[in-house]
Amino acid sequence: MTSVPAPGPRAPALYECVVGHARTAPLRHTFRHRTYLWLVDLDTMPALPRALRFLARFDAADHFDGATGAAGATGATGATIRQGLDAFLADRGVHLDGGRVVMLAHARVLGHVFNPLTLYWCYRRDGTPACVVAEVHNTYGERHCYLLHTDEHGCAEVPKEFYVSPFFPVDGAYRMRLPEPGERLDLTVSLRRGGTRPFTATVRGTRRPATVRSLLAAAVRHPWSTAAVSAGIRRHGIRLFLRRLPIQPRPRHRPQTPSRPRDQEIS
Repeated sequence: MTSVPAPGPRAPALYECVVGHARTAPLRHTFRHRTYLWLVDLDTMPALPRALRFLARFDAADHFDGATGAAGATGATGATIRQGLDAFLADRGVHLDGGRVVMLAHARVLGHVFNPLTLYWCYRRDGTPACVVAEVHNTYGERHCYLLHTDEHGCAEVPKEFYVSPFFPVDGAYRMRLPEPGERLDLTVSLRRGGTRPFTATVRGTRRPATVRSLLAAAVRHPWSTAAVSAGIRRHGIRLFLRRLPIQPRPRHRPQTPSRPRDQEIS
């Protein structure tokens, strides 16, 4: 079998996009909002001029086990987002051996970030696709990662394991269509419960080069974008609550931490 040449580092890009949420049961509610996302190679993170770093920062503390440190640089613990991802994968028997990883996410803006969904497209050293990791955050400050083995169309299904919306219990499954973005960004995540599809989220966008000019233009069109995402989610949650949509009990969240060999377990 002829090996596939490993792709080189991918240049960072911006996607100005529209995020849509459609709820069909037990009542109908839809909304759309505009924002922008970064697509970055975890091994060649973008380096902004110092004067603009308040518009985009990527911190290891915002992903996986929350180790302190900035991606692409050494923090107090030496941790990076890449190291957090590799530890998560290794704990599940997946080893990229230095293969490329591309991340789609919000960056920190003015010190604030909220990533409802961060995606990582992971490749082996020979360039073949290994998996996709979907990292979900809720508004309670909790996070959970799903390891996905997508098909040739970028699709996978996984049981729901994490409390996200206060109006849905932790049951059912997610059907995700997550092709790696090219010129276009086109993602769909649907919640399926007992043969129904009560919730669907979509992300549609267009690629822009991650230049200083394009970043400034996006920041002007979408001021303090990450805070706007948090505020929008809470605003629509209040609307649903006022429409008397029942609140579902929130189970205790057990953080996903790498397992330890028995002789290294901490009692």
